[in-house]
Amino acid sequence: MTNAQPVLQIRGLTKHYGGVKALTGANFRLLPGEHAAIVGDNGAGKSTFVRLITGAERPNEGEISLDGQSVHFDSPLDAREQGIETVYQTLALAEDLDVPANIFLGREITHVNLGPLSILNHKAMREKSTAMLSTTGVKIQDMSESLRGMSGGQRQCVAIARAAGFAKKLIILDEPTAALGVAETARVEQIIKGLKQQGIPLIIISHNLRQVFDLVDRIWVFRQGRIICSRLTRETNPEEIVGLITGAIDPAKLQSEEAVVC
Repeated sequence: MTNAQPVLQIRGLTKHYGGVKALTGANFRLLPGEHAAIVGDNGAGKSTFVRLITGAERPNEGEISLDGQSVHFDSPLDAREQGIETVYQTLALAEDLDVPANIFLGREITHVNLGPLSILNHKAMREKSTAMLSTTGVKIQDMSESLRGMSGGQRQCVAIARAAGFAKKLIILDEPTAALGVAETARVEQIIKGLKQQGIPLIIISHNLRQVFDLVDRIWVFRQGRIICSRLTRETNPEEIVGLITGAIDPAKLQSEEAVVC
């Protein structure tokens, strides 16, 4: 177990909807530069967990810490201002706008800031967008093209490049390749590997175990509203993870000291 201070530390995170216990007593940590996966069956609590740590909802109990400092998010904007960037399955992109406008959506660079009458600095946004895309290895031939004419993979790459460009603490990717073809999936996975080389911490939510084992250092298993254990990727295998997800394997009986931390 490393002694490095976690980028993200979760203790006892709990969310109930009336009598429904969506998430109970979740403990989680993400170390500097670490890439982690969240896995589990539908209804296991993964989406609730992400909504809580990104400010979309507030927990009933529990503590969230960033770099050792306790934080409280009242909205996704609060989480974003604290350095957490999230790429949802919906991508949150405006199809009728071009690449720079999407990357700086809500964070526009202006010559003069007059609210709705502000004068935008299109040149600065285009130059910074090009730099962000270059850093993540994304290639867009025509930056002035609206996203409506782009493939799903190109849109996903733009969304990830935007997150990487603004993330100060970590990036969260929710099923980043669920709707993509083989070639586009491979491209997105290469970008994620590039983020790893840059030392950017990342959490990925995925049902694709092949992808999980290719991309992350640690796997966190959710089951019936709880995080039941985490496993270092190098110490486990897909069969074991499936057994933990389905309940066929009791996490308390795993041998490694790294197996049960929850």
